[in-house]
Amino acid sequence: MTPQTTGERADDALATTGEHSLSTTAERKAVVEAPGQAPAKDWVIVTRGLKREYDMGGEIVRALRGVDVAIRRNEYVAIMGPSGSGKSTLMNLIGCLDTPNDGEYWLNGTLVSEMSDDALARVRNKEIGFVFQTFNLLPRATALHNVELPLVYAGVPSDERKRRAREALERVQLGDRMDHRPNELSGGQRQRVAIARALVNNPSILLADEPTGNLDSQTSEEIMKVFEGLASQGQTVIMVTHEPDIAAHARRVVVLRDGVIASDDRRAAFAARMGL
Repeated sequence: MTPQTTGERADDALATTGEHSLSTTAERKAVVEAPGQAPAKDWVIVTRGLKREYDMGGEIVRALRGVDVAIRRNEYVAIMGPSGSGKSTLMNLIGCLDTPNDGEYWLNGTLVSEMSDDALARVRNKEIGFVFQTFNLLPRATALHNVELPLVYAGVPSDERKRRAREALERVQLGDRMDHRPNELSGGQRQRVAIARALVNNPSILLADEPTGNLDSQTSEEIMKVFEGLASQGQTVIMVTHEPDIAAHARRVVVLRDGVIASDDRRAAFAARMGL
């Protein structure tokens, strides 16, 4: 029998960790090595050989050089890397904001890497909730109305909009701040309004791009607790960051370097390697 690697032994110990939604190394390898085959329903994101190149004034920049990623539904994953690593490009592809030059991207069982821009927009609006570094809230609107906005654009009736917006704000512990405007809220509360807005359409994925970039360390910890709570409720969370201490809050950390995956570890292994 072939000896197990450290990572495989950690995967076998999964049953004792309480993190049952985490995929194992062997499972991820099997799903990304099946080109052209639709993943099983429990895989919300699968990329196979994903490549993205840009022509910058005649110079070809290879931002992604063949990225294989598989993320199971309900996982909480951080994508980390330094500037120029390809993490922002990967986030744009996962978020259906861009298309690859080569490779496959399956989102919730649909091959989206070959879709038109219009089709991508429809998938993006249905499947993905975005949280950005800047809160992008309407300054004169209440927290409730800010969270309602995606539903207004979707043509959802007023009573249902308000009900769903209230539920989303309660999920991020802002049930008592619904009628406050952004200038009456702290930075952490404003980011929680932005998270609630991302949740209001019940997306398959909550995709957060440097969500603590404008926050102090104490408020960043507050926002990380919100994400951890959402993940515990079964929400798939993908967070892009360049900060190891923020990435270590996720249950799994994928590190990119020079357009390829340098490591893919569980939280404990990543934290130990980074000395956190």
